[in-house]
Amino acid sequence: MTSLPPQPLSPLDGRYRAAVTELGEHLSEAGLNRARVTVEVEWLLYLTSHGMFGSTPLSDEDATALRRLPSEFGQAEIDRLAELEATTRHDVKAVEYLVRERLAELGLDRIAELTHFACTSEDINNLSYALIVRDAVRTVWLPKYRAVITALRGLAEAYRDAPMLSHTHGQPATPSTMGREIAVTVYRLERILTQIDGSEYLGKFSGATGDFAAHVVADPSADWPTISREFVESLGLTWNPLTTQIESHDWQAELYARVAHANRVLHNLATDIWTYISMGYYRQIPQKGTTGSSTMPHKINPIRFENAEANLELSCALLDSLGATLVTSRMQRDLTDSTTQRNIGVAFGHSLLALDNIERGLREIDLDRDALLRDLDANWEVLGEAIQTVIRAEVTAGRSQISDPYAMLKELTRGKRIGHDDLTTFVNGLDIGDEAKQRLLALTPDTYIGLAESQVDALGDPR
Repeated sequence: MTSLPPQPLSPLDGRYRAAVTELGEHLSEAGLNRARVTVEVEWLLYLTSHGMFGSTPLSDEDATALRRLPSEFGQAEIDRLAELEATTRHDVKAVEYLVRERLAELGLDRIAELTHFACTSEDINNLSYALIVRDAVRTVWLPKYRAVITALRGLAEAYRDAPMLSHTHGQPATPSTMGREIAVTVYRLERILTQIDGSEYLGKFSGATGDFAAHVVADPSADWPTISREFVESLGLTWNPLTTQIESHDWQAELYARVAHANRVLHNLATDIWTYISMGYYRQIPQKGTTGSSTMPHKINPIRFENAEANLELSCALLDSLGATLVTSRMQRDLTDSTTQRNIGVAFGHSLLALDNIERGLREIDLDRDALLRDLDANWEVLGEAIQTVIRAEVTAGRSQISDPYAMLKELTRGKRIGHDDLTTFVNGLDIGDEAKQRLLALTPDTYIGLAESQVDALGDPR
């Protein structure tokens, strides 16, 4: 058998690459190395701008030239780092050597020994991961998440007045509207959005075991905790003042739990829409040229929602594993987090792919209002709740002497199909006030929706 040329092992880098490629800008190995270069360069600039260890501030021209290394980081730097790491067998050390080479090219050899000064690799790595995760979430994942919420809001408003039979425990139940049911999901997703928006991205910068030991020996007079805090915050991160060699990763566990929570709400949405499609509540809009089944020409399969389900499950599995693994490190340091964190992009990639499928899927369905009405008209027994509740109110108000109205309606409706005429006859025979009787006689399954429509309006203006 002829060997294949090198192929992507992950479907995210193969079949689904187009849907997740933006994440690679941040959560790839190259994205991580670019962030590492950023941290190394910014630390050099911090040290020199504060005149530490006899250094002097770089000219604006030199500082700008040095910052071009991360801002113009590209294939040449990726290739050079691969060459360096082949020798160093250490990814962060390779980054340090790359920065030193750049200093030499700029004629800044005099500050070369300030490169990676008093840093353990984790000082660079934890800040770099915080930067790339923050930027990936804010610029790639959250915009797609918001786009799904926006699409759902539109459907909630469009279907706010579309009555539908509810199905608690899979059985006919008190009606709602399709818009209200979608609004429930919107509300859930927006709560989680607020939590993710408020996430902290922590960073530490305190040396080999977190106690500034080398720093203090190098300059006992410096206020190293303040220097550390200023530097971490200059990167737009939140300073973690007390750690071992590694930043404790608690912020990552918190963030990944929130994203997994969002995934699970979206999974619930996908399975519900799939079910409504199977019930005929939604029609699928044929997409030109697509094939539903290789043998059954009539089929349009709800693949967008099925694909989303699977990818949300994969994402949650990875996010749960990340959160569980990252918060534990033997004593002052072990390397379990190193390999684990390299899969952050995979976890977000499966979630992003699911979001993309849901957004597309929502554009490919249309509500069949007639199907909803037919289902409602076939289930008049759901009005039993309304009738027994009104009788109870009438008894309490002294306008009826009926005993145990719940049992009465249970006898009439449980396990039975009854229609408009059956209920009309039953209500007319009730010993209740005339106003209450007329209210019940006017009631139909499609009007028995309480405040469902106005509850959609309770979502408010997203702005």
